[in-house]
Amino acid sequence: MDKKKILSVENLSIAFGGLKAVDNLSFSINEREIYGLIGPNGAGKTTVFNCITQFYRPNEGQVLFTKKDGEVLDLVGKKTHDIIKLGLVRTFQNVELIQELSLIDNLLIGAHIEFKTGIISQALRLRSAVKEETELRAKALGILEFLELKDKKDELASGQPYGVLKKIELGRTLMGHPKLIILDEPAAGLNDTETNKLADLIKLIRDQYKCSILLVEHDMRLVMDICDRICAINFGKKLAEGTPKEIQLNKEVQEAYLGKEE
Repeated sequence: MDKKKILSVENLSIAFGGLKAVDNLSFSINEREIYGLIGPNGAGKTTVFNCITQFYRPNEGQVLFTKKDGEVLDLVGKKTHDIIKLGLVRTFQNVELIQELSLIDNLLIGAHIEFKTGIISQALRLRSAVKEETELRAKALGILEFLELKDKKDELASGQPYGVLKKIELGRTLMGHPKLIILDEPAAGLNDTETNKLADLIKLIRDQYKCSILLVEHDMRLVMDICDRICAINFGKKLAEGTPKEIQLNKEVQEAYLGKEE
């Protein structure tokens, strides 16, 4: 039985000033799969992410996303905030939290697309707005408990260990009922112990929240440990796709990372 695809990138290309950053790239991600996108520095990985989320609009190709109701939608040309509403969310290489807010309030920022009551209802503290805020705060508390950070809920983000901030950024993606989470260098700045805990957390998120994960990461140990399949690219082109073992043994991938022997 074929696995259900959540995302299909088809013949994706984009150029900047005549230089092709992504060149006719195709891959697909299955339901509840952890999929890795790897490549040397400058390979085009972050550009691919930005095309998927429409921070950049590709010159060619399609980005097909399966909505919660099963409808398949081409994301090209859609607004970024509308894509988030579909259940496709991402983190960034640098932690993007508001340092002056508490951890729980930083999570609640991730729920802004969930609010159905208007600004006037919220300002006047109408019953519907209060009920909605109570429900979302309960959801945020549940996520903090899942992250084992519930006891820190009222502490400010400022001064927290980097590993805690990374967890909160991950937790914020869970506020919007994600179908696919894109993680951009989640292990950057973490030590070995924190990276091991991150690996366990990513797998737990996939299982508990029944979502797929697209991971771009330089830490090959993390990639090989948690990914079901991997796509290796270089200069925006696909080199290989397969299981972690297949990617490790692929000669083109080895040459891209280690250089070609004379």
